[in-house]
Amino acid sequence: MIRTIIHDQTQLSQPSQPATALDAATVTDLLDTLRANRENCVGMAANMIGIHRRIIVVAIGVLPVAMINPVITQKSEQYHTQEGCLSLTGERPTTRYRSITVTFENAQFQNQTQTFTGFVAQIIQHEIDHCDGILI
Repeated sequence: MIRTIIHDQTQLSQPSQPATALDAATVTDLLDTLRANRENCVGMAANMIGIHRRIIVVAIGVLPVAMINPVITQKSEQYHTQEGCLSLTGERPTTRYRSITVTFENAQFQNQTQTFTGFVAQIIQHEIDHCDGILI
C-alpha cells in the first residue's frame, strides 16, 4: 500500500527499533511508496512513512531493494556532498563515504553482506541515518 510521506522532524528524529518478520507488510508498503515516488526519490526509510523500524529501500537499477536492520560494517574514502530528502525541503551538506560494506537482512529475512560504491552507497548511508534518527 502506498503510504503518506512524513514531514514532521520530531517524528523523523526518533531512532528506529529493529525489524522482525512481523514487519513484512511494512517492507511491502515501503517498496510501494518508493515506486510511487520514483520521480523524486531514490531511497526511503520506514520512519518516512511513520513506522519506526530499521527498514530501508533503495533504488538499485530498475528494481528497488529492501534492506532490513542494515548496519554499515566498513567504510572508506570520505567526501563531502549536498543531499536532499523527500521528507524535508532543500538540500543540506553532509559527509559520506564512497565505499561501504553493509550487513542486512533481505526481504525474505535472510542475512546478507554486500559492498556498495558511489551513488548507491550514498543513498544507503542517507537511509541508515534516517533509521538512526539523524536528519541532514
